Amino acid sequence: MEKKSFADDIASFARVLRHAGLPVGPGLVLDALEAVHCVGITRREDVFAALACVFVKRHEHAPIFKQAFDLYFIADHAPLMDAASDANAPDAPQEASRRVQEALAREREAANAPPRKERIEKVEVQIEVSTQEVLQKKDFAQMSAEEQDEAIRAMQQFVLNLAPVASRRLTPNMRGRKLDMRRTLRASMRTGGELTSLRFLGRKQTLPPIVALLDISGSMSEYTRMFLHFLHALADHRKRVSVFLFGTRLTNVTRSLRARDPDDALAACSSSVEDWSGGTRIAPSLHRFNKEWSRRVLGQGAVVLLITDGLERDGDGALPFEMDRLHRSCRELIWLNPLLRFDGFEAKAKGIRQMLPHVDKFLPIHNLQSMADLLGALNGKVQGIAPQAFQAYRMSHVQHNLKESAHVVA
Repeated sequence: MEKKSFADDIASFARVLRHAGLPVGPGLVLDALEAVHCVGITRREDVFAALACVFVKRHEHAPIFKQAFDLYFIADHAPLMDAASDANAPDAPQEASRRVQEALAREREAANAPPRKERIEKVEVQIEVSTQEVLQKKDFAQMSAEEQDEAIRAMQQFVLNLAPVASRRLTPNMRGRKLDMRRTLRASMRTGGELTSLRFLGRKQTLPPIVALLDISGSMSEYTRMFLHFLHALADHRKRVSVFLFGTRLTNVTRSLRARDPDDALAACSSSVEDWSGGTRIAPSLHRFNKEWSRRVLGQGAVVLLITDGLERDGDGALPFEMDRLHRSCRELIWLNPLLRFDGFEAKAKGIRQMLPHVDKFLPIHNLQSMADLLGALNGKVQGIAPQAFQAYRMSHVQHNLKESAHVVA
């Protein structure tokens, strides 16, 4: 085999890994060439071990690397493995994840594409910039598979910087209002019992936890995957994020979303949920959350993100009570509804009318721009503005309560 083919295969395989999400740069490609030169290409295990030592930097990168290696060097019959005579090599590669398959397909298209001229490349760069601007405001339901992947990569760059809130615990603070007698007396022992300075305690500043309740019913199926990627990005940057999925029942997927790899996290969520894309029973799901999980996760001024379209199937009248209980248990309740993407949205459904009086903010979430606005509202940099439909309904609800109170007094 010529040295040129050998280097081209290693470089092409490195691009596949980079497209699949592994941090592979030009320096690692040179290291991989040296490693394979040292072990030779006569045995498949030696080539696999040499490349894994260079490209695999974290534990979660190992399964992705193995899937890409099997697909590239066995399924595609790459020239690098033509000389390998290993009797233990598998006949067919194992089932690979979606990201690895797309990365390999992208590399195949790039290899088969004709060479481009320099002038055409400049035009494509300009189109890509304009595409990024359009992608910010494009609805998730109207995105293609490639556009959704670009949106997911953009979500991974989101950073959640919440403003700290004062907790009930006390911590040493020179500007505190409560005297710390223990530390004061301990400091006086250094000067023979004379009080030279006083020590004070102040309230400890902590970051409030985030609790997300995501509707996974059939009416939300077009947005569920994107919302899960968004919550995974938040949980990756901030560990105090609890995520619950509900359709006809409530499921806690907080531990599943803590996996570093987003594909593994979503696969774990799918395996633990039994009512995916089913009906919607908001009131029973909120009842179970308020009864079993409220005291565990809603402490220290938690912020609740309720992501649902509000299309409740059951009309037993328990929804207003459960919403009121949830609202009283948290510091702020934010309802994120994809239906607000329509300009003519009106609160006509019974479930929406029952839920609106018990939320603090009613905001849309259907594209990257709406998610960025939500992060700005949570960070305190942007004040969340409720839609006019929400403001009008809240005003009519308050006037209705005032009329009933006046009637009872009379």
